[in-house]
Amino acid sequence: MNYHKLLLSGITALKSSGDEEAENDARELLFFAENLDLSSYAFRMNESVPSGRTEAYMELIRRRCSHEPLQYITHTAHFYGYDFYVDQSVLIPRYDTETLVNAVEPFLKPGMRLLDLCTGSGCILLSLLKEKEGLGLLGTGSDISGAALVTAEKNAEKLGVCAKFILSDLFAKIDGTYDIITANPPYIRTDESEGLAQEVRLYEPPMALYADGDGLSFYRKIIGGAVGRLKSGGILAFEIGCSQKEEVVFLMQKAGFETVSVRKDLTGRDRVVIGGLND
Repeated sequence: MNYHKLLLSGITALKSSGDEEAENDARELLFFAENLDLSSYAFRMNESVPSGRTEAYMELIRRRCSHEPLQYITHTAHFYGYDFYVDQSVLIPRYDTETLVNAVEPFLKPGMRLLDLCTGSGCILLSLLKEKEGLGLLGTGSDISGAALVTAEKNAEKLGVCAKFILSDLFAKIDGTYDIITANPPYIRTDESEGLAQEVRLYEPPMALYADGDGLSFYRKIIGGAVGRLKSGGILAFEIGCSQKEEVVFLMQKAGFETVSVRKDLTGRDRVVIGGLND
């Protein structure tokens, strides 16, 4: 069997499983398995696949047919122009979350101290630090998951960015004050789990997805703690669920944040709430 026929076999299997991105996923998995890109595939598409490689590729296809996310299989997620290492210890970085990076980036100034809570893969913090390498920013990421912090540290090394990572339940082990605090906390109510895509519900870490009760528990804790951890004039910015705008804005205003505003993602959904403390 040649590479082209193997790719077609992968596409057929994924389409049968209901994968709406079957052609893209089959191609990405083939390139990952055989260390190919578009140009090398075009050159080798009629070349016979080495012995044993067909089964190795089809095993990746079977994993994707079982709804395992492509990013976990290839250990790569694209975010803000960078490639991040991911595994099942962290949420997969999504384009929606780039809205948070976009919202914060204009406020960055030389020497600022940044804190990213629930950092996961580190994609928010590390993207900000990488984009503004010349500003001498001091970045700290924290997470309650030690495995997530191992992943974040891998990404810092991969991007060539210097950041500090702390094992902490929100602010519990965080010292000092910061100019900007960011977070993409768990915000999905547990009773909403059945409505999630199988890729999310079956494979992504529950502790990074679900919040107790009304889904706002982490926002309450972070807003309350941020008041004592932000410098005067400091900024707090969250990713939110698309139906949580009014509640999170109210919580921030009640805690004393001013100029609280909402940013929409590329699909037009409310995605980020950002506000500053009084000078």
